[in-house]
Amino acid sequence: MTDPNSSHHLDDFSEFYDEEYNYTDLTDFNVDEKTLLCPPVTIADAIHISFCVFYIIIFLMAIPGNLIVCYVIGSNKCARSASDVYLFNLMLADTLLALILPFSAVSVLHGWVFGNVACKLVSLVKEVNFYTSILFLVCISVDRYMVIVRALEGQKDQRRLNSGIACGVVWVLGCFLSLPSLYNKAFYSIMAKQTVCAELFNAESADEWRLATRILRHLLGFVIPLVVMLTCYSITIARLLRTRGFQKQRAMKVIVAVVVAFLLCWTPFHVVTIVDTLLRVKAIKFSCYTQTSVDVAMFATENLGLLHCCVNPMLYAFVGEKFRRRFQQLLYRRGLLECFSVSRSSRSSSVTSEVTSSIL
Repeated sequence: MTDPNSSHHLDDFSEFYDEEYNYTDLTDFNVDEKTLLCPPVTIADAIHISFCVFYIIIFLMAIPGNLIVCYVIGSNKCARSASDVYLFNLMLADTLLALILPFSAVSVLHGWVFGNVACKLVSLVKEVNFYTSILFLVCISVDRYMVIVRALEGQKDQRRLNSGIACGVVWVLGCFLSLPSLYNKAFYSIMAKQTVCAELFNAESADEWRLATRILRHLLGFVIPLVVMLTCYSITIARLLRTRGFQKQRAMKVIVAVVVAFLLCWTPFHVVTIVDTLLRVKAIKFSCYTQTSVDVAMFATENLGLLHCCVNPMLYAFVGEKFRRRFQQLLYRRGLLECFSVSRSSRSSSVTSEVTSSIL
């Protein structure tokens, strides 16, 4: 009979492990990099301060500039075109975006300190501007196509009525498409080591929700509107090149400048966001270096997009000849041109020259 205690005294455990666990090499394993947390990006305090100053400068330029353009367009009721109505609403959207820049200026230095409700409202305003801006530009491109290619310039009153209805539809649609931004919450981020205002989905459905909202943004916020604009402007410009007169070409200058400025400001952000989406759906091989690079690029290009809210007033000032003329008339009628060194004859001529078309 064997000793019952003998089974507890083994001199060599290798045979035991080989039989029970089949461990041939304990060091032979692979780490899935997707399951690891990438190290946070360290940004110097000087860069944070620079972005804070950047937001303040845009705010100080955008608010008065957009309000002036809105005032000039709004006071020009008799000669206001359908495109003016769309541009007026575009300026309102840019003004709303500029109003939330002080929140961004504070949060870049101290994190989000304004609470959860303000986080949702600011995110909603930013998202509404994201959709409405490009949709108003689509409306302008369609209106220019109808006027120049379809020769509907004589139906000005009907087009102006339709433009009012279209603007209402754009605002409602923009607000509806922006509802996912209400998922944004103020929470403490371990990675950032401060409170942030960002999207916070349920852990079980985060990937599905994020993918759905991204596809919605890519299609309705960029790809489809861009295709419509490029199609309308390609046909319109082709028709203008076949005309002998240049009045319509001059009327297109401000509109083309506004569209080009929008694309220069926002296209990089859309491209980087698409890359980030492809990275999340594993269409691009994941690595911490790639993810960090995309995160930095998204932050930089989003701030480039914010620059757009103060660009349009400058385009009007430098490109819109009729806008400058109308603005001078408004200043003179209110006695504000007296402080400028303008001769009486030039002031008189500027007053008597009535604007019979749109400010474009």
